[in-house]
Amino acid sequence: MVAGESRWGLAGASAFCDRYFSELASIMARIDREAVGRLADALLDTSSRNASIFLIGNGGSAATASHWANDLASIPGRNFRALSLADNVATVTAIANDHGYEKIFARQLDSLLVREDMVVAFSASGNSPNILSAIELANGRGSMTAGLTGFDGGKLRHMVQIAVHIESEPGSYGPVEDLHMVMDHLVTSYLCEVINSR
Repeated sequence: MVAGESRWGLAGASAFCDRYFSELASIMARIDREAVGRLADALLDTSSRNASIFLIGNGGSAATASHWANDLASIPGRNFRALSLADNVATVTAIANDHGYEKIFARQLDSLLVREDMVVAFSASGNSPNILSAIELANGRGSMTAGLTGFDGGKLRHMVQIAVHIESEPGSYGPVEDLHMVMDHLVTSYLCEVINSR
């Protein structure tokens, strides 16, 4: 057996790493920095009004919504009232069972959302019916809406007021979801820096 290889083909894994990292770097270079800035400013503005930030997503994006909510709520020196609407299993499954999965976020927002609040949606495709339904409701309330998308952005990219788009090949879920998390750590780190400088 050649050094650096195994029966699992680690040399092949190394080459795959190079391709994957190269793809990430290429996609990251195309992200609109001004859109990221608008998202950070909107989050800070929402918090300054003591309003709530609701985060939504499906599957891996649900985990991203939970992670962002945790990171925002953990920023020292400022009260970010952040909540992931994917986290309450009893509520999500009750709504899905009684009203359909496409309503799991909209029905929660219907009872929680006020105009001063903000909704942040995560969707690689930008076409998940439950995400679009929730954003439609939030827009109707006059609330701030933001979306982090991938692929071609889908419908979500054009429905939200702030779109942070991760332009990528269709089906590139890994890189898109990776970079949504990079945006989390980038934005929350920036918010910490801004708040601590005041």
